[in-house]
Amino acid sequence: MRRTSAASRTYSAKPGEVEAKWWVIDAEGLVVGRLAALIAMRLRGKHKARYTPHVDCGDHVVVVNAEKVALTGKKRQDKTYYWHTGYPGGIKERTAGKILDGRFPERVIEKAVERMLPKESPLARRQLAKLRVYKGPEHPHAAQAPEKLDIAALNPKNARD
Repeated sequence: MRRTSAASRTYSAKPGEVEAKWWVIDAEGLVVGRLAALIAMRLRGKHKARYTPHVDCGDHVVVVNAEKVALTGKKRQDKTYYWHTGYPGGIKERTAGKILDGRFPERVIEKAVERMLPKESPLARRQLAKLRVYKGPEHPHAAQAPEKLDIAALNPKNARD
């Protein structure tokens, strides 16, 4: 029987060892899908070298200016969100443009990120709880001293003018 050395063993993070940072993202002019993919990666902790799939290794993400996100193509008119009331014939729909122009425009980003996380598990709910999305430029998390994350500078395709 061959023994493996300590250097070749796979590292597995423990929940007590994980340090979560705070990030703030200005969503003005950013493309929704690319923004959601980068947020989901930060929430899961996949950007860290010590990522462990079954442990919440992610960071806290604060998104401001949610109503100013960009949708490519004709998605503002054509992208439709469906839900069911629970009654017969109770399917409802709303376009992305109506949601962004409505009372809760942050729901577009929340839904996009939610659908990029693992499905319906306690871990996914814990990771999604670390996302905070705000309609305007203000947020109440200044005490956590979040670092600014410039997503537009990462790739020219991430932002629309």
